[in-house]
Amino acid sequence: MEKMAALTLFILILLSSSSLLSMETIDHVQGEQYSSSNPNWQSENRQVIDVKGGPDSVVWVVQLSDLHFSVHHPDRGLDFQKFVGPALSMINPSLVLITGDLTDGKSKDFLTMKQNEVEWLEYRDVMEDVVKRSRLDKNIFFDLRGNHDNFGVPMAGGSFDFFSKYSINGQLGRKNNVNSVTLQAAGKKYLFVGVDSTLSVGLRGPTNLFGHPTDELLAELDLELSQWDSQSTRPVTKISFGHFPISFSALSHSGKSLKDIFLNHSVSAYICGHLHTGFGKNLKRNHQLDHHYLSLPNFFQFNPHQVSFDRHVNCSVGASPVKEFWEWEMGDWRKSRAMRILAIDRGHVSYLDIDFKSGSKKTIILPTFPLDSRFMSTSSSHHKYECQVMVPSSYETVRALVFSVSLIVSVVARIYDSRPGNLNLIMETKMSKIVDNTSRGDLYIAPWNYRSLEDPSPDRYWLQIEAIDVVGKSTLTDLRPFSINSLNAKISWTWLEFKVMGCQWTVLYLPLLWSALCFMLSILIIPKALLIFSNKRFTYKKFVSDKSFKNGIGWVLQELSMVHAVWFGMLGYLFYLVLFPWATGKVFTNDDIWGYMTYMGWAIRSVNGREKREYIGFPDVIVVVIPHILFVVFPSILVTTFLAAEKDMYWEHYLSLAGKKEDDNDGKEKSKSYVGMRWIRKVLLLVCLVIFWKHFKSCLALVKACEMNPILHFPVYCFTIPLLLAYAVYKTRTV
Repeated sequence: MEKMAALTLFILILLSSSSLLSMETIDHVQGEQYSSSNPNWQSENRQVIDVKGGPDSVVWVVQLSDLHFSVHHPDRGLDFQKFVGPALSMINPSLVLITGDLTDGKSKDFLTMKQNEVEWLEYRDVMEDVVKRSRLDKNIFFDLRGNHDNFGVPMAGGSFDFFSKYSINGQLGRKNNVNSVTLQAAGKKYLFVGVDSTLSVGLRGPTNLFGHPTDELLAELDLELSQWDSQSTRPVTKISFGHFPISFSALSHSGKSLKDIFLNHSVSAYICGHLHTGFGKNLKRNHQLDHHYLSLPNFFQFNPHQVSFDRHVNCSVGASPVKEFWEWEMGDWRKSRAMRILAIDRGHVSYLDIDFKSGSKKTIILPTFPLDSRFMSTSSSHHKYECQVMVPSSYETVRALVFSVSLIVSVVARIYDSRPGNLNLIMETKMSKIVDNTSRGDLYIAPWNYRSLEDPSPDRYWLQIEAIDVVGKSTLTDLRPFSINSLNAKISWTWLEFKVMGCQWTVLYLPLLWSALCFMLSILIIPKALLIFSNKRFTYKKFVSDKSFKNGIGWVLQELSMVHAVWFGMLGYLFYLVLFPWATGKVFTNDDIWGYMTYMGWAIRSVNGREKREYIGFPDVIVVVIPHILFVVFPSILVTTFLAAEKDMYWEHYLSLAGKKEDDNDGKEKSKSYVGMRWIRKVLLLVCLVIFWKHFKSCLALVKACEMNPILHFPVYCFTIPLLLAYAVYKTRTV
């Protein structure tokens, strides 16, 4: 037993050392690879826009994301052209932010992913038409790259970098990965900073899934967010926008993240895309400063609100509120035809998501105060309210932006109390429009006694606003809870929402991988070690006589070790997955550059002319590695184990029946009956077919994605598991 324990400990140490070495190697090459700093970026990527006209207290912008213009789906571009231009004309935003995945870059079967110039030409032409129809200045449009816009791009500025050629940022000479624009209105500043964290060397999909901010990129972002800190006496509202959510953004070489920069600068919100609406519409997350590196929030967060803050606020000198920011993923144009309007009203940030699936919108209402307590209220605003740091005038009115193609004749605000168990109307007041001869949009306000609505429950009071146009058509906002004293209304994620927003996959990848590999190695090695070093044999007879968990597990696992070819094959395959390349394929849009994939990423020869190979695509290869480990390799080990155990069980039963007297006809009939049944084996054979199908689909996807031949480019990956399963089925067919 001591020898077995020592052997297991040695293997675990070996695997852990390999993991650490791999991480050091990956960090080293990533630190070298992704630098895209430009010595002149400080003067090139900043823009200041003076917002003309009223209302003075509020500015608003529009966000669009994940357009996925595709040659296979022309309706996406046609609908964009049809709806977005007129909508922007009606809304008249100060900025239009398009946060990535401008084109699709996928084949009709979704398996081949590389750049298609026809899609980029469509994007360029559609955007020119939208700018013309909206009658907005092209300079207020900012688009940035998503992972789809980077599929198979060997280098920025190369012949396959169509983003630099056809995007609005590319046409306007915004070549940096960090670009900022400051809106100035009535002496206030509103800073918007866009960050492009896509791989600088763009792999084909599916192993191009994560954002990869480098230390150089984070330094640029840090400098852009601090540009007004020493020049403005008034607080600057800061918003950042990008493509990748925090949960799909890797750490830099030094271990820093986008989250660290945003927290350091008190960013109000980070708006992004990437995840679409297929995972849910509640893809929002509150981030707070946590000084403990190994704390749970660095791996998981179980609901949109990270922690419950202390309602007993410390207002003493030197005390500061919790550093935090909101992350709001907006959905997509691809299927949902979604658009977001984001407004900043006297420091209060609010947004409204609308969709054009049912057609154009004639009237849009965006309440700007009070804020929705489910997503907008934060512990910092609660601190300001309790300590009387907020501007009182910002609380004295209910406010809403109303955009309409028709003349609005009436706007009414209604407040409901939910305490009795249903909604009771407690206030109804007519809102008046702020009149300005040079108005950019219509802001409606209504005075109220906000102190009377203070309550320890963050979702007791609900707001709804109704607008009626000149032809009598009524438009209602959704009911939304609000909390005057800035308390959070608690909500929960669904499982899918938690999976994509609450799990930090870039951090979880290696722990998942090494845990799975160590577990599989243990169920192979420990039973074998017991046989070799202690001669301890677990059998079906022993399990029948003493139905303990230990005897059952020991018998089942030891039976696999008796099928030597399968046992050695599985053990060797696990070490192969750690030590050798999995596949060789085309990683870029052009056909002359090949690389090989390991669990650490794709190793390719440097595109800058150096001979050394560099690893890229870590942890993007998680989409291949983890499904293969968990849904192919692990089930294969289990099913071969149970096939061997079933054969032993069948043999014992057969002997017990065959041991009866020769003239015992009843015994012969029972023996034949059992030989014909073997229903457990039939179930296991069905499981084998499911594993075959899963593995076949995975191999087919790799063949299409990187134009590989399974015999030439990944024979071990493709054929080992099917051959081992087939051999196990063959060896266990008879006694």
